[in-house]
Amino acid sequence: MAEDKKGLNIELTEEVAEGIYSNLAIINHSPSEFVVDFIKVMPGVPKAKVKSRIVLTPHHAKRLLKALNDNVSKFEAQHGSIKNVDSQSNIPLSFSGPTAEA
Repeated sequence: MAEDKKGLNIELTEEVAEGIYSNLAIINHSPSEFVVDFIKVMPGVPKAKVKSRIVLTPHHAKRLLKALNDNVSKFEAQHGSIKNVDSQSNIPLSFSGPTAEA
């Protein structure tokens, strides 16, 4: 168990601690929530499965964005700039509604 800054005990099971690899994230939103689907795309395989789905309130989505920006800035300060790769050109997607990729 870990304890955050506010004294909340957070349990991390062994299974969850192993993590799930993802090299594509599809993000959709409605007026009340953001849905982030984490996907593993393999070269030469025409089908990919969603490995994990996270549903966030807009408030928590903005907090996650801020935390990711902060961590990427710290990473780049230590390890150098992360090369920006445009992955949209080689992954055909057909989802309706507002979508972003990460």
